[in-house]
Amino acid sequence: MTDTTVTSRPILGEAPPPELPAPSGGVHFRGIMRRYGGTGRPALDVADLHLPHRSFTVIVGPSGCGKSTALRVITGLETPDEGRLTINGVDVTATPPGARGVSMVFQDFALYPHLTVEQNIAFSLRLEAKHNRGRLGLLRRGAGGAGPSRGEISRRVTEACVLLGLADLRHRRPGQLSGGERQRVGLARAIVRRPSVLLLDEPLSALDAQLRQQARAELVRLHRELGNTVVLVTHDQLEALSMGTHLVVMNGGRVAQAGTPEQVYRRPADVFVAAFVGSPAMNLHLVEVTNGGGALAAPGLSARLAGPLTLPRAWLGWRPGDGVIEAGPDRAAAAGGLAGAGLAGAGLVMEGLVDVVEFTGDVVVVHCVSGAAAAGETGEWDAGPDEVGPARWAVTVPAQAGVPDVGTPLRVRVPARRLHLFDPVSGQRVDEIDDDADDLAVADEPT
Repeated sequence: MTDTTVTSRPILGEAPPPELPAPSGGVHFRGIMRRYGGTGRPALDVADLHLPHRSFTVIVGPSGCGKSTALRVITGLETPDEGRLTINGVDVTATPPGARGVSMVFQDFALYPHLTVEQNIAFSLRLEAKHNRGRLGLLRRGAGGAGPSRGEISRRVTEACVLLGLADLRHRRPGQLSGGERQRVGLARAIVRRPSVLLLDEPLSALDAQLRQQARAELVRLHRELGNTVVLVTHDQLEALSMGTHLVVMNGGRVAQAGTPEQVYRRPADVFVAAFVGSPAMNLHLVEVTNGGGALAAPGLSARLAGPLTLPRAWLGWRPGDGVIEAGPDRAAAAGGLAGAGLAGAGLVMEGLVDVVEFTGDVVVVHCVSGAAAAGETGEWDAGPDEVGPARWAVTVPAQAGVPDVGTPLRVRVPARRLHLFDPVSGQRVDEIDDDADDLAVADEPT
């Protein structure tokens, strides 16, 4: 299991991790709080978070969730109002940015237009050498002295250019480069300083779709080559899930969940993480708990639980790729590559009408409606956001399975092991139905 302090609950069947001493490597937030302008709610409020040494950590969340503030606290561009920050076991809370051994790549790359690629990459090293020669007391990472020599600067720049495929572009200026090439120059300028921690603030957001795909692969390869700690901030879920070895989901300035991408995706800690991580988003239904806690019900939805649930209501979630289409057009298409999966023990039955069909290439996203909407009611549904009402949900099917027509009735089953339950008040995950349950067990539907 990935070394982390803030994490999701252990996967069922695993023993809880033992209490460990504070980790010495990587980046560690301890009671970090940052407020702006005396506002009551902090922009960043992280009690205890460890970004593992040499990990590729991705911090993801909606706009304003605190992810960029967290990055700026690591660099030293923001000073926390409370708490301590350690990098590789050293308390750097009061350390100037230039002495922390970190480098940052900004969203707009911030290249000097009048300098060549080579000069842009070498700029920080030459500035460091100049300042150290003029002010012998100036701190710099690693050691004192006069800073890197002219030969050392040239060697590092050459290495960075070769590593990032810029050798043939060394004498061009930024205006002569494509977006992807400028992004690589920004990366080269950061890694040439040999930082222990490389920080990336949405570095791919300015690139088009094809370049983003290439850049994702390049960043993963770069991390493998350098072996340092990388922290990337993004709002893009695909980047978060595909690039990181460690994932941190933030909401409202706090850490909602941290762990491996698979842990976060497969076992979201709360309703927010469940709804935010994944595309298409997880289907979430506020359901009534009936039959003495042994069943769940909502419009177009039914499930029978193997053990009692001591809640009057619950949030029930399932991924669109985990549903199996059982009825509809004269075919049985398995969603998400689950063709041939047995329905014995299936936990959830959804029924509705196809509302929208979204063709995305290899996969078709089928959006359905249940309840009053499926019955053709067109008036405004006036129930509150926490009331059981008409359900809108989606299921994915392989494109080769055929595309259902709008208005087609569908019946979808979801295996018990793919269901998620959340407390309706706290939003926190409910893992067990009773003390003896090993999973979210749901009885078979009667035939």
